[in-house]
Amino acid sequence: MSNTQDSFLRLPDVKKRTGLPRSTIYRLIKDGSFPKQIKLSERTSVWSCDAVSSWIEEQKQKAGVA
Repeated sequence: MSNTQDSFLRLPDVKKRTGLPRSTIYRLIKDGSFPKQIKLSERTSVWSCDAVSSWIEEQKQKAGVA
């Protein structure tokens, strides 16, 4: 376990980091192949920075890029 504290990403940040459009992110969540968002309030959803980073690394490994 790392000593760094996990932070949150809002949807625009997730889109920027992954290069995916909103619709694809939500489709992948529905398919169970992308980290689920965390609901902070009725109108605020965020993603774990660590979870998104891990997903990106998994995609790189699948593609043979590291």
